[in-house]
Amino acid sequence: MRADRKNKDPQMAKMLAAHGKWLGKHVLQQTAGLGRATSVCGLHTSPVFCRTLDVKGDDYQYIHKSKVPSMHFQKSLLRLPIPELDKTCDRYLRSQKAILSDEEYQRTEQAVAQFRSGPGPALQYQLKNQDKANKHTSYISGPWFDMYLSDRAPLVLNYNPFLALSPEERPGYADPLIRATNTLVASLRIMRTLRDNVLEPVVYHLNPAKSDTPLFRKVTGWTPSAISAYAAYAFKAFPLDMSQFGNLFNSTRIPEIGKDRLRCDPKARHMLITKNGHFYIFDVFDRDGNILSPEHVYACVSYIYNDPTPPPQHSIAIFSTENRDTWAKCRAELVEAGNEGVLNALDTAAFNIVFDKEEVGMDPYKMYHTFLHGDGDNRWFDKSFSLIFTADGQLALNFEHAWGDGVAVMSYFNEMTKELANRPHIHPDTKPASIDASQYVKRLEFTLTPSLEAAIDKARQHYEANTSALHVNVLDSSIFGKNFCKKHKISPDAVMQLGFQAAYYLQNGHVAATYESCSTAAFKHGRTETVRPATLETTAFVKAIAQAQPPSDSELKKMLMECSKVHGNLTKEAAMGQGFDRHLFGLRKLAEAQGSPLPELFTDPSYAKINHIIISTSTLPSAAIMFGGFAPVVRDGFGVGYQIKDDSLGIVLSSYPPPRDGAGFLECAEKAYKLIHDVLSTS
Repeated sequence: MRADRKNKDPQMAKMLAAHGKWLGKHVLQQTAGLGRATSVCGLHTSPVFCRTLDVKGDDYQYIHKSKVPSMHFQKSLLRLPIPELDKTCDRYLRSQKAILSDEEYQRTEQAVAQFRSGPGPALQYQLKNQDKANKHTSYISGPWFDMYLSDRAPLVLNYNPFLALSPEERPGYADPLIRATNTLVASLRIMRTLRDNVLEPVVYHLNPAKSDTPLFRKVTGWTPSAISAYAAYAFKAFPLDMSQFGNLFNSTRIPEIGKDRLRCDPKARHMLITKNGHFYIFDVFDRDGNILSPEHVYACVSYIYNDPTPPPQHSIAIFSTENRDTWAKCRAELVEAGNEGVLNALDTAAFNIVFDKEEVGMDPYKMYHTFLHGDGDNRWFDKSFSLIFTADGQLALNFEHAWGDGVAVMSYFNEMTKELANRPHIHPDTKPASIDASQYVKRLEFTLTPSLEAAIDKARQHYEANTSALHVNVLDSSIFGKNFCKKHKISPDAVMQLGFQAAYYLQNGHVAATYESCSTAAFKHGRTETVRPATLETTAFVKAIAQAQPPSDSELKKMLMECSKVHGNLTKEAAMGQGFDRHLFGLRKLAEAQGSPLPELFTDPSYAKINHIIISTSTLPSAAIMFGGFAPVVRDGFGVGYQIKDDSLGIVLSSYPPPRDGAGFLECAEKAYKLIHDVLSTS
């Protein structure tokens, strides 16, 4: 079947649309079920590991060897659809109506009408033609990469988020040296499995009992790659795009004037560790591409961890926190000063492990600040990802966002946590290999000019001013959880989002532009689409509960159920590539490239208003995640990381006071959730 006709299969489109909601909301959760690694000794309840391990054998070198190659489904994935122009305009207007005044909405309605009858159809025609000429990708992929890489804002607080792992509870294994070595070995096994194309493809199984089976793997593995995704669809299983996995390891973002670039060197064999503002590298693969023994890795990590070298007065690490043009100029000066080789070592390393001197315990505030930004002299935010270990053994992943989204990160995250739970290779009584680690580890030395030293000092001042302004507030409540929502047949995610709407309205007296990310990874080179949780229905509800005499509980329950229904439909549309945000973004980029005046729709103040995201939200989909976070995307906004568990809910909220009061927002959110609980319970 030709690739350009795949989206025209009515039966397939109907099936995908029917399951769009699940694809959208569980596209990250499903990765937890992948991987078939088995431990030589089973779960390690004993600290003694079976030493029959052959370090060059498959059992150590791979987490598994999938019968279906990692990239088997890529060629046959459905292409991301371009929505109909009229539907995009209608969706845009409906979303705008929820946040605009009557006067603003009338002006926006006129701008949209002018776009429909004027430049819109021509731009739509051009976008479709461009898409047809680039069938290997999606219409959003290129512009989206450009958007990330062209932004000159620092990565810290503006882009890089973090995910904190649940604490290690086995005695002795929380020691940062042991935990870091085990995490590194597990990561290298995942990396080798991916490199050799035997990492199991990421597939969302609608009914795992029927499709997550040997028969599914046999049938899809035998099916030619050009049509293999269709064989998966016949099982009601949905392969997800894995094009981003190539930048997961040995990858970095290189600062350049005007627009950065991504660099990846899959042949590199070394690892990067950051400690006390110093960078260390050592090989983790031998010349044949085999992972070195756990004891060898342990010896090298131990050498670095115990290195007493004091912090440098000027660490170039702080440069990765700067404005990207500023950093690009400093990098050029570093190269001119003779540092090209050491920068190359940083760029091509597998990934970065950070040993942080902070002890955070179970304090969410300390964790948040340590894992989101921390000591700018002891980070390298340009790497695809960093694993940060505190002095008391807590662990989080901080990742750069231009190269990819949640599917690749969460797939790695879930495989890694599974490996750590089932198969630690280093134990409290393990002895490092009897090697002279100083012969294997290299501490990178940099030649700095006076102007570079001055630039480091200035960058540190900027960093401290920016990070000290960020405040964090936490809500951990047992008001209700998923079980309560399911009992009352209402969407848990819709209820959480409604709480944010109510909190903001109760605190500020109006509705604000809100963002929730939804993956479009069911399509080739899909990235994300925006769900707009501020709707006409949520606005009606929050205004109703703010009245002196609110409606009856039965009336409020009807409104709640309608909010949930609309939110579910929006999520389904987004997962199927039928939101309006990415479509309008693509049309605007085309218009900008033509050099003529932009259509009024894009110059209308309301377009800027809906894209000035006050409430930026993201859920945390894995049980292995303790919590995560990110800074607000605008100075007068909130960054909302949230989880809803079986019988509880949690919110980690970031803000910049003034103008925002995070504590007040969460107080209002708690009131809203209590009201929602009471309405559902009593009606």
